[in-house]
Amino acid sequence: MIELDGSSLTLDAIARVAAGNEPVTLASSAVERVRASRAVVEKHAARGTAVYGVNTGFGALADVAIPDHQLADLQLNLIRSHAAGVGEPLPAPIVRVLMALRANVLAKGFSGIRLETLNALIALLNARVHPVVPARGSVGASGDLAPLAHLALAVIGEGQVLATDGTAEDAAGALARAGLAPVSLAAKEGLALINGTQASTAVLACALLAAARLARAADVAAALSIEALRGSIHPFEPRVHAARPVPGQAASAANLTALVTGSAINASHANCGKVQDAYALRCAPQVHGSAREAIAFARRLAEIEANAATDNPMVFIEEGDIVSGGNFHGAPIALAADTLAIGVAQLATISERRTDRMMTPHESGLPAFLIRESGLNSGLMMAHVTAAALTSEIKTLCHPAAVDTIPTSAGREDHVSMSMGAALKALRVVEMARDVIAIELLAACQGVDLLAPLETSAPLGRVHREIRREVRFLDRDRTPAPDIAAISALIASGAIERAAEVTLE
Repeated sequence: MIELDGSSLTLDAIARVAAGNEPVTLASSAVERVRASRAVVEKHAARGTAVYGVNTGFGALADVAIPDHQLADLQLNLIRSHAAGVGEPLPAPIVRVLMALRANVLAKGFSGIRLETLNALIALLNARVHPVVPARGSVGASGDLAPLAHLALAVIGEGQVLATDGTAEDAAGALARAGLAPVSLAAKEGLALINGTQASTAVLACALLAAARLARAADVAAALSIEALRGSIHPFEPRVHAARPVPGQAASAANLTALVTGSAINASHANCGKVQDAYALRCAPQVHGSAREAIAFARRLAEIEANAATDNPMVFIEEGDIVSGGNFHGAPIALAADTLAIGVAQLATISERRTDRMMTPHESGLPAFLIRESGLNSGLMMAHVTAAALTSEIKTLCHPAAVDTIPTSAGREDHVSMSMGAALKALRVVEMARDVIAIELLAACQGVDLLAPLETSAPLGRVHREIRREVRFLDRDRTPAPDIAAISALIASGAIERAAEVTLE
């Protein structure tokens, strides 16, 4: 059971929400806050004084007064008009995270939503009724309005939801089959459902979960490449990294040491006379460690945002006030996502360089393109070309979205964050970098095999066997695309790091 109380949702719990194997519930401590917050809204609505989002229009129309008999229509129109997203729908795991994040924010008691409406959102999540949420249409202020409006459509029984076969179906029918009733919105509830950064935070959170796993897999790939290229283990000694105490760097160096120690391949060239390895080997902890620091920075901001009230206006229970502010602005998420993308790009660029070295006999001491009878066979030549193509595209995706802004809503929203675009880019970078590292693992396992009868370390031997269960040794040319996809899936599932059976930081 995953309990939402508005203040303690972690990235690990978010991963469980995405997996969809546990029900979500509202904490009892949040129930009274939600009720008290709603009482403040109803008190202000009864007074008839102008309160943004309760009895006024929205955005540039905030000065338009709405009479009492039209307040329900105001909220309904808000949801319908703001559901203007385009592009491919967000995958169901991300939509699940989006739903949980919005429910968690509503549970804080700053939104003024009715308890029954919040419970209806949680019921949708538990029933696995996942709204179709187009990925694009948010500028990250006033929050992720368009994506959240598509989410809210399902709550009121409109729009579409994702069917089990991946197609779209009408929300009304899906709710009926799940035994759920659509909600009729009351004052401020439409705004409470759509004003916040939960779409960009959901995408960022899922990108972070994948990036953390990728960073550990990158250390495994580097260790296997160091084996295949007969590199030195000495640059990873703790005393080297203690002199430059970057936590991520030390963690990566410790991983590489744990993975390579005990290798017969490494012992075989202990006195080879080579003075230094190329940077792609020797500087792996420094580069991988910097990526880890970027991931840690983004994670800190994402976990803060997951438990932050990002509404406008905000309801303050103790004072009985409703105050307009700007917590919906996605600047922290945009900066976190841009930083994450740039950090993960480092994993890809150095991985591609290691793969390149394994292709070249005078650098690797191995057959050209890691195939016997090269010439007749092209081996992994084009697999490396794919890694190069992906790496180049990753570089183009790392232009920061957060430096851009464009006025919207007739100039009322004159500075926006582009947090959704930043998060989507970061997720794409992580996915592409995963394939780059999968190609390195493909090459490194081939290289290790070509060094037989010398054997690698016990942890790397287990990783090698895990990969070989899915991808056989390349003795003559075959299509490499399925091999790359299989290894990428092993990375995504965590099978690569689990196979090592050592604790990776």
